Amino acid sequence: MQNLKLKKELQKDSGFVKGHRTCSGCGIPQIVRTILRASDKPVVVINATGCLEVTSTIYPYTSWNVPYLHSLFANAASTASGVEAAFKALMKQKKIKDDVNIVVFGGDGGSYDIGLQALSGAMERRHNMLFVCYDNAAYMNTGIQRSSATPYGAWTTTSEVGKVQKGKELFKKDLTKIMVAHELSYIAQAAVHDYSDLFAKAKKAFSLDGPKFMNVLQPCVVGWKFYSFDAINISKLAVETRFWPLYEVVEGEYKLNYKPSKIVPIKEFLMLQKRFKHVLKDETLMKNIQDRVEFKWKEILKLCGEN
Repeated sequence: MQNLKLKKELQKDSGFVKGHRTCSGCGIPQIVRTILRASDKPVVVINATGCLEVTSTIYPYTSWNVPYLHSLFANAASTASGVEAAFKALMKQKKIKDDVNIVVFGGDGGSYDIGLQALSGAMERRHNMLFVCYDNAAYMNTGIQRSSATPYGAWTTTSEVGKVQKGKELFKKDLTKIMVAHELSYIAQAAVHDYSDLFAKAKKAFSLDGPKFMNVLQPCVVGWKFYSFDAINISKLAVETRFWPLYEVVEGEYKLNYKPSKIVPIKEFLMLQKRFKHVLKDETLMKNIQDRVEFKWKEILKLCGEN
């Protein structure tokens, strides 16, 4: 019965229609549609510059059938803050009656890096919005440059592989934990392959007042260098290898949403991506990555009160 209800919910009109030009195998449309379908209220979407924006708003066409604002990399959260303040004022003046859910979508640039200042400010001011980062781990829209979301060891056009450098030399920034430090109403990590978990988390986020943040793993066919038919499998392996734990934080309380039944080595996740092909030949790099996974996993288990 529950599965039938979920299936019906996921068939609702999302407001993101056909005609976008994302790459074959890209999960961004699925992320957007799943999240928007979780809203019981009308939505207003603010979209930072990035893959989603450039593939869905190619003049004179648009894939958005909801109120939509495109902002720069740097100010999506600020734009959403203004929209939320305007709605509050109009509601107070009784010029509008129906409330809305304000949703922001941003990639690495709009969330981890260039847009972090605006995101932090909006969250600290406790604006009532849901900010969604689709994490594809580099600046894919502008040429696959490394970002602070790029994992250790990964090849990008600005973290080359050669005699001097072997991919990115620093570990990935933990943006989800940074958002936890802001003491938000709701924070979650999700992944594109697990649509039921993604939908449930979006549903919960929309049910709460105040600032909310979701970080959703989105494997990139072009930047991660894999076959498009492997996209969902790679997302699943990111979770099974514990590289990308699925958890949520409600008012400071951690909850683990999925615990793999068996230990899957990180190699299984890396070997399908050509951006890591040099890592498979380097025992030191491989050990560093596996050790980091173990450390972060134990940290999450402890925070979630798990053994």
